Amino acid sequence: MRELSVVITVLNERENIPPLINAIKLALAGIDYEVVFVDDGSNDGTPREIRSNADDHIRLVELRKNYGQSTAMTAGIDHSVGRYIALLDGDLQNDPSDIPSMLQKLKDEDWDVVAGNRKDRKDGAFLRKIPSNIANAIIRRMTGVYIKDYGCTLKIFKREIAEDLGIYGELHRFIPVLAKLQGASITQVDVKHHARRFGNSKYGLSRTFKVMADLVTMVFFRKYIQKPMHLFGTLGFISFGLGMIINFYLLVLKLMGQDIWGKPILILGLIFLLGGIQLITFGILAEISVRTYFEGTNRKTYQVRNIFNGQAETLARS
Repeated sequence: MRELSVVITVLNERENIPPLINAIKLALAGIDYEVVFVDDGSNDGTPREIRSNADDHIRLVELRKNYGQSTAMTAGIDHSVGRYIALLDGDLQNDPSDIPSMLQKLKDEDWDVVAGNRKDRKDGAFLRKIPSNIANAIIRRMTGVYIKDYGCTLKIFKREIAEDLGIYGELHRFIPVLAKLQGASITQVDVKHHARRFGNSKYGLSRTFKVMADLVTMVFFRKYIQKPMHLFGTLGFISFGLGMIINFYLLVLKLMGQDIWGKPILILGLIFLLGGIQLITFGILAEISVRTYFEGTNRKTYQVRNIFNGQAETLARS
C-alpha cells in the first residue's frame, strides 16, 4: 500500500496535464505516492495526453461517458490504494505544493480530514467569488459544519473516511458534511490558488440551483437521516393542529347559526388537516424504511474511531 493517493478528476483538460504532472512530481518528491486520474468523458484527447506523460506513479481510469464530478471522484477513490487520499482539481488552480504540509498536519495532529481554504481566490468576483461566499455562509448555517470554503476541491482524508463518503449525484460540494456524518474530525488550512491558465471553467451560474437542491438533501442527512419522524412528524402535528383549530372555530360559527360554506378559511382548515395526516403518515413510512435499511443490511447506526484494550489501541470501523 502506498502512503498517498492523489485523485484527480478531469474533463477536457488536455493542455493542463503536462504542467500538472510536473508540479505533482516536484511537490511530492520523497513521498510514496500514486496519482489516479479519472477521465470523465473527455473529447479533447485528455486521456492520450495523460498516457504520454505517465510514469510508474500514474494510473488512468477512463469512464465510458460523462457521469459528473461526484461519480468520477468515487471511481478514483475506489481505484486508489493509498493509506491517505488527496483530492485535487485538474485545472492547475489548486497547487500540489500544499499537499505535503496538509498531509503532515493530518498525521501529526490526527485529523480525519484536512480541507483547503482558498484564502486569495483568483476567480472573477461577480460570477464566482461572491456567489461562492454566499453559498458557503448558507451551507454553514443550515448544516452546522463550519468550513470556510466548501468549494475548494483540495482535501486530504484518512482512507477509511474517504471510502465511506458516499459521494453521488452532485454531492462533491458537500464532502465536509458527508465526512461529518461519519463523525470525522475536520480542520482547514489556507492554500494557494491560481488563475486558470488553459481551458474553460466547467462551472456556471446554473449550478446554484443544483447546490440549493443538494443542500436540502444534506440538511436532511445531517439532522434527520436516523430520525425522519422528528422532521415529518413535527411538521405534520403543527399542520394537523392548525387544521383542528381552524375547524373548531368554524364549528363554533356553525353552532351559532352562521353559514360557513364557501369561506376560504374552511378550505385552508381542510388543507392543514389533511396535510398534517399525510406528513405524519409519511414520517412513519420513513421510519420503517430507515429501520429496514439498518437492520436488513446489518449496518450499524454508529462508527467507532478506535478501541483501547488495556495495553493496545486498535483502529476499528463498524
